Amino acid sequence: MTLSIRNQLPGTVTAVHPGEVMTIVKIRLDGGQDLTAAITSEAAEQLALAPGTTVRALVKATEVCLATSRVDGLSIRNQVPGTITHLTIGTAMASVRVTVDGGELTAAITKEAATDLGLFVGSDVVALIKSTEVSLATA
Repeated sequence: MTLSIRNQLPGTVTAVHPGEVMTIVKIRLDGGQDLTAAITSEAAEQLALAPGTTVRALVKATEVCLATSRVDGLSIRNQVPGTITHLTIGTAMASVRVTVDGGELTAAITKEAATDLGLFVGSDVVALIKSTEVSLATA
């Protein structure tokens, strides 16, 4: 299957916390970072997720926010540090490729945000991803 979702990070499930409607899945990415996904309990059952399951964490580029450092006091569970390796700024939007341990993430943000943050190739950033925006796929 070919997907338009550019952000596909390989990892392994470390914990599954089922709920009535949603299940919280903890993942250790191949690069060593921890990621949290909040998916429907039905999807978790269909994927047969359990500790040790190999997965790909999928995140649309429009759902990746960027900060210039870690952010405390925030409900966003996933903060993945990296370095900008490619930056394209258009008339309204910017595409920012960030290399993280074990892979790459692309963020689609506004031109204004990229300018306000002073982003440039080589700058360190933290990718922020809500756990509800992480989808999971198994092989």
